[in-house]
Amino acid sequence: MRIHWPRRVFAQVLLTQVTITTGVIMLITGLFLAPLRHQLDNQAMHQALSIAQTAAAEPGLVRDLRSTRPSPGGPVQAEAERIRRATGALYIVVMDTRGVRWSHTDIAQIGRHVSTDPSTALGGREIMQIDDGTLGRSARAKVPLRDGDRGIVGAVSVGIAYDSVHDRLLGTIPGLLLYSGAALAVGVLAALAVSRRLQRSTHGIAFADISALLGEREAMLHSIREAVLALDARGRIRLLNDEARRLLELDQDAVGRALGEVLPPGRTAEVLTGRVDGTDLITVCRGRVLIANRMPTGDGGAVVTLRDRTELELLGRELDSTHGLLDALRAQDHEHANRLHTLLGLLELGRHEAAVEFVEEVTSGHRASAEQVAERVNDPLLSALLVGKSAIAAERGASLRVSPGTLLPDVVVDPRDLVTVLGNLIDNALDVATLIEVELLAEGSTAVLRVSDNGPGVPPGMRERIFTEGWSTKESPAHRGRGLGLALVRRLADRYGGAARVTARAGGGAVFTVVLPEALTVRSLTEVGESR
Repeated sequence: MRIHWPRRVFAQVLLTQVTITTGVIMLITGLFLAPLRHQLDNQAMHQALSIAQTAAAEPGLVRDLRSTRPSPGGPVQAEAERIRRATGALYIVVMDTRGVRWSHTDIAQIGRHVSTDPSTALGGREIMQIDDGTLGRSARAKVPLRDGDRGIVGAVSVGIAYDSVHDRLLGTIPGLLLYSGAALAVGVLAALAVSRRLQRSTHGIAFADISALLGEREAMLHSIREAVLALDARGRIRLLNDEARRLLELDQDAVGRALGEVLPPGRTAEVLTGRVDGTDLITVCRGRVLIANRMPTGDGGAVVTLRDRTELELLGRELDSTHGLLDALRAQDHEHANRLHTLLGLLELGRHEAAVEFVEEVTSGHRASAEQVAERVNDPLLSALLVGKSAIAAERGASLRVSPGTLLPDVVVDPRDLVTVLGNLIDNALDVATLIEVELLAEGSTAVLRVSDNGPGVPPGMRERIFTEGWSTKESPAHRGRGLGLALVRRLADRYGGAARVTARAGGGAVFTVVLPEALTVRSLTEVGESR
């Protein structure tokens, strides 16, 4: 019959533990019986030695050995038998210096030479051994028999039946087996309890299924485009996939380390550790906009999923820019419609010269405004942004002007970063103010962007919080979250090694200043003049 190995984990563990427990108990029993047998042999031999020494100490035994002859009815035989019956020995043999027996349990052996070598005892030394004799296997001891002058006149040999030693050994086995059975039962019950708990933990799956599940998990974790990060109860990373390493810019040795050791302090670390609660939490980490969700696990840890929303955020801001452009076009459309209506009225009234002057004034004024911005801000993206935002501000009843001190060469390393910074600052100002002033300066290779407004300003206690991801006092639009504009401004400033801060404006309002080192390529004034 073929024995089938169980497939389920708990059954395999139970069978393995029972087998190991049984084997260990059998081994312990065998290791216990071996020294026990040796101990019982020693006890039997020492008992025989004690009886032999007691018999040799009898003074009448030496006298009778010298004054009589060996016979079944002699005094030596009688004394030896008395001691044998009193002690329960198998035999007591008294021999003379020639090795002739003077006593024996089998009286037919009296007067004959002993069957074993008596030279050791007759030489004055005591001996203990397990040996075979005429009465079978026995534990025996031999001691010299001395007279009053310590002279050797013979020897005494005492034997303990080895069957009694064997019986004592066998008598211990039932008790030993009882204890072993009790230990085995306890071991089986413990193994059963562990296996039941393991069954609940593994949901009764087989080892082959565990291997397949692990393989599938690894393949899934490293193939999905969503970052997965697992933390233990102490906040240490115990699992992260390739996307998590990419988004958080973590090394391979991040596993096993605490989040505080691999991530800088800030909102991202607070979200991942659960200090900030909620779903679809927005955070900015190393220039990327991430959506985080955290799910606690039963062991006190958590699994965090992260989605890269940087591209969506950029699309959302491009959508905002498109809406701004549409707003600017709509404002210009209203303005042009009003101007056309004015021009039409002048023509219908026959005031042709006034109409010509009106057209020239409008054209020169618009051209002067655009050219003024272009002269001070030579980068086309930045100048276009300022012109468009000016139109939006005019429609909202606000005024956006460029500071007379503005001068920025057309050598911006990455104009998109400056457009992001300037666009966010202007949009925030347009929401709360009616007067906005923009100043762009070049200090060597450092770009300084300053936006001031006459709004309510920012209280001193909130001047750092407004740069935190997710913090906003305005309602979020449908297509993206609030609280990211100023956070991105701060992140861009940090990336350039600069700073973003807010101060109070004289007369009321706020002044946002962003310093971006190495954002410009330094050019000489001659080159700037030639480019113009």
